[in-house]
Amino acid sequence: MTQIPVIIDTDPGIDDAVALVIALSHPRLAVQLITTVSGNVDVVQTTNNALKLVEFMGKKIAVAKGCARPLLIEPEDASDIHGETGMDGYAFPGQQSKVVDAHAVEAMRRVLEQSDEPVVILAIAALTNIALLFSLYPEVKSKVSKIVMMGGTLSRGNTTSAAEFNTYVDPHAAQMVFQSGVPLVMVGLDVTSKAVLTPKEMTQIKTFGEVGEMCYGLFQHYRGGSLKTGLKMHDVCAVAYLVSPDLFRTQDTFVEVALEGPAAGVTVADLKMAYHSVTNCAVCLEIDVPLFQNWLVEHLALAGEKQYG
Repeated sequence: MTQIPVIIDTDPGIDDAVALVIALSHPRLAVQLITTVSGNVDVVQTTNNALKLVEFMGKKIAVAKGCARPLLIEPEDASDIHGETGMDGYAFPGQQSKVVDAHAVEAMRRVLEQSDEPVVILAIAALTNIALLFSLYPEVKSKVSKIVMMGGTLSRGNTTSAAEFNTYVDPHAAQMVFQSGVPLVMVGLDVTSKAVLTPKEMTQIKTFGEVGEMCYGLFQHYRGGSLKTGLKMHDVCAVAYLVSPDLFRTQDTFVEVALEGPAAGVTVADLKMAYHSVTNCAVCLEIDVPLFQNWLVEHLALAGEKQYG
């Protein structure tokens, strides 16, 4: 089986944690590097959380700490959704590993330059690190096969009435990435808000060894939905798209990001291509929810079997 080389840029975060567990254990993904950014909680905590997850899964993958704030605006977090630490609900073993001695942007540059084949960037956080990477080292764009990002929305937002969190907290970075010319897939709220784990799936997941216990513990502290009606697995959808794109229906279009005022962070798509002659993004429009739920349960079961493997 040919593996896909991946850099994961993240801000764990409960749904990030589930996404990382699946990505670190998926047989088709070869994770080269994990980079962190402020978002769900501050960058010190997101970095500690990433280290905990890598150790928890028994992996030897470098973690590099990235930007502590957005490019131009004041930082905001989502600790009201993910808890004070970002991953409340499970007592992880003592942390032994350390971050690499390089900023996330520099660490990404090194991985991309040294790679013999193009790398996918799986972006499940604000796009600050990636915008800086392309600004400082535009030559590495040719080494990125595509970016699969969780962010944006074509309908309602989850932070303001129209803006999704990852694009809202650093809209300038998001706009820079959309304008970068690198192939981009936007996995936004139009599909991720439907990608819920119901009590049925959560009960199954609880039985998947330490991985199941960890996920189930985090779920008790997650405010991204309801334990009764379903928890939204936003960031997991980006992993699902990367390895199982048939779960989604997409459309190529042109997307840009509003930068100021009450619409800041809003992703505006020219779905009819009435005002643009070229596209810059494939936007996910629909998801097969039952198949996604089965996929998620199956891959968390696999993660439970492969932990420390």
